[in-house]
Amino acid sequence: MTLTIDNLRGNWNYPTSIRFGAGRISELAEVCRLAGIHRPLLVTDRGLAGLDIVKNAIADNEAAGVPTGLFADVQPNPIWRNVEDGLKVYREGAHDGVIAFGGGSPLDVGKSIAFMVPQTRPIWDFEDIGDNFKLAISEGIAPVIAVPTTAGTGSEVGRGTVITNEETHTKKIIFHPKMLPVVAILDPELTVGMSPRMTAGTGLDALAHNLEAYSAPFFHPLADGIGAEGVRLVKEYLPTAYEDGSNLVARAQMLAAAAMGATAFQKGLGAIHALSHPVGALYDTHHGLTNGVFLPYVLAFNRPAIEDRIARLAAYIGLSNPTFDGFLNWTLELRRATDTPHTLKQLGVGDDRFEEMSRMAEVDPPAFGNPIPVSAADLLGIYRKAYSGDV
Repeated sequence: MTLTIDNLRGNWNYPTSIRFGAGRISELAEVCRLAGIHRPLLVTDRGLAGLDIVKNAIADNEAAGVPTGLFADVQPNPIWRNVEDGLKVYREGAHDGVIAFGGGSPLDVGKSIAFMVPQTRPIWDFEDIGDNFKLAISEGIAPVIAVPTTAGTGSEVGRGTVITNEETHTKKIIFHPKMLPVVAILDPELTVGMSPRMTAGTGLDALAHNLEAYSAPFFHPLADGIGAEGVRLVKEYLPTAYEDGSNLVARAQMLAAAAMGATAFQKGLGAIHALSHPVGALYDTHHGLTNGVFLPYVLAFNRPAIEDRIARLAAYIGLSNPTFDGFLNWTLELRRATDTPHTLKQLGVGDDRFEEMSRMAEVDPPAFGNPIPVSAADLLGIYRKAYSGDV
């Protein structure tokens, strides 16, 4: 069968209810009604708020009898203030659900707003540590419809969010099962406007999610299979999406890879994310691009624990040299092909806070899923290699 954008269409439940395919944003009003949402608040960022994809979504909802409010005060690497301001707008507008529309930041803020509607505790009490989520008031958490416009974070199928505590300058993963959107609309036409740089950064985020889930040292064969196929999709389609942003087949497959990564990483993440979170919190770098910088350095560190597993993955995705070295070289080639920085220095990150960042990374929840247990000293060593470019 010849692969066309018309073939790439379906309704899935895994476990989020997903409507996948070009043009499916037209179903937004119907989805709102099915979710029991009659007065949604659409949460997005300032850049998207002025574009037709957001204006048309709101107008189409209005025409269908679903009046929709707008909150767009969301910044990259969102902070609590963004959630707090959105929560105020939600309550003042008597809204009954959230449409989280955009990249990872609007999706995380939208989900956090919906989660915090009934809460009386600070959001930090629900950090993804132990059973903290059981402290939350579940009754009254608002339903969320997720509409991603990038192909990276996979937040549209996730039960957590990442919010920066602006007082401590640390990123926190907030988790609750009811953060899972009730429906996600994955429409590749909404991702066509991404720049090549954003396409690369979000695509490398999807790669990091799938790869770290596949490599995590826990028993979860379902996540292993999803993660392996997600890596293959990135290999096949990220270069095309980067070179030709209008290619809807490539855009659709990258949307699928992003959702797969976030589905798979319920198994675990690892040091790529643990190292990236302090960098993003302190230097406000793009999360996916930062993951892309760290990826080969962490691969090399983890080699003793994952060499055979990565060789199997290399064979599955069709590398001509199906070995660990072949896979590592492929990641470096992919970064070069997408003009991704090789070092932290090229990313604009200094080396003066590495010890502080190492301590932050050591206690970051993804660190506990790394195939080799990592200490602050180990992480400091990786920071230094990523700064000097020594893979």
